[in-house]
Amino acid sequence: MHTNGRAIIETEKLPIKLWLEEDQMEDGALEQARNLANLPFAFKHIAIMPDTHQGYGMPIGAILATQGVIIPNAVGVDIGCGMCSLRTNLTDIATEDLKTIMGTIRDTVPVGFNHHKTRQDETWMPERKGELPIVNQEYESALYQVGTLGGGNHFIEIQKGSDGYIWIMIHSGSRNIGFTVANHYNDVAKQLNKEAGKDVTQDLAYIPESSEYFELYRNEMNYCLEFALANRKLMMERVKTAFRDVLPEVEFADFINKPHNFAAEEEHFGETVIVHRKGATRARKGEWGMIPGSQGTRSFLVKGKGEAQSFESCAHGAGRIMSRTKARKTLDLKEEVKSLKDRGILHSIRHRRDLDEAPGSYKDIDEVMRNQVDLVDVQIELQPLAVIKG
Repeated sequence: MHTNGRAIIETEKLPIKLWLEEDQMEDGALEQARNLANLPFAFKHIAIMPDTHQGYGMPIGAILATQGVIIPNAVGVDIGCGMCSLRTNLTDIATEDLKTIMGTIRDTVPVGFNHHKTRQDETWMPERKGELPIVNQEYESALYQVGTLGGGNHFIEIQKGSDGYIWIMIHSGSRNIGFTVANHYNDVAKQLNKEAGKDVTQDLAYIPESSEYFELYRNEMNYCLEFALANRKLMMERVKTAFRDVLPEVEFADFINKPHNFAAEEEHFGETVIVHRKGATRARKGEWGMIPGSQGTRSFLVKGKGEAQSFESCAHGAGRIMSRTKARKTLDLKEEVKSLKDRGILHSIRHRRDLDEAPGSYKDIDEVMRNQVDLVDVQIELQPLAVIKG
């Protein structure tokens, strides 16, 4: 059924509220949403954003509120993954200058599986507070990973804003430290559920508040959130240096940071609940956020409207329309490269293996934005000029 133009699935224990049509969801993501709606500790309803697609256990682009439990896989393996943006005082940039800047960024920011060859300054690392067994175990290797991009859909992008200024946007997460924390506590949750004789829906093992591991996971998750922010900040410093090397008079302002993989205790519908956002951005009233397209399409700086029905959340990007494997098999390399070249974008598609991040593998960002006009107000549109992909 539809309410106020929004599709609602009411066949499960809790309603599933969709910011897209039901037939626009892939079967796997829809099945996962139904699983969420039948969890005994799920609260009020499940919210599904317009960029949704299948994930592990829970769809990417979903918001789940729970009472009394936390679910590691509802946060995801890249804890604290998110984006940051920064405005320059430049109103234009020459292509040759842009190429030089991008070359310096590639030299100073490792991408993919690459790490720094030397330990980074420890002042970039968040302060360790409380019990952090996995963080402590991974801390030394994290000193080589802070300030690195990672792979997949992570990016560094130089953009031209509708406000007339050149912007920088970075998308990255908590690297191996977040991955290790996530997998450790998902294994812990599975063991706890098994010992308690609980039948857990696939990939949604949970940690109850009564367990000592509840606070442990939350402490380590929060550290990973801070590490992911530090990671983006250090990369941004390297990007700023690359700009200054070419354009010494450049100035920077308006830093914005928003994670989209995390769980937090919040008040909703008169109750204190744990809101899990997996590939979803918090969008409280007046709160700034970023919604990127693909490397060939616009991105958006937005302000949240504080919509209660989405648990004050919005989409985190365009969302995939096909799997990485399918993209590499089916998209036309020449066509994808030509479309980026025709738009004058310095892009990252060189080989067939890069097609998993081609614009054709993503949903139409304009449709995604139309589907969430009740969640955010667009402040600035950003056109891509140059992109580095993980």
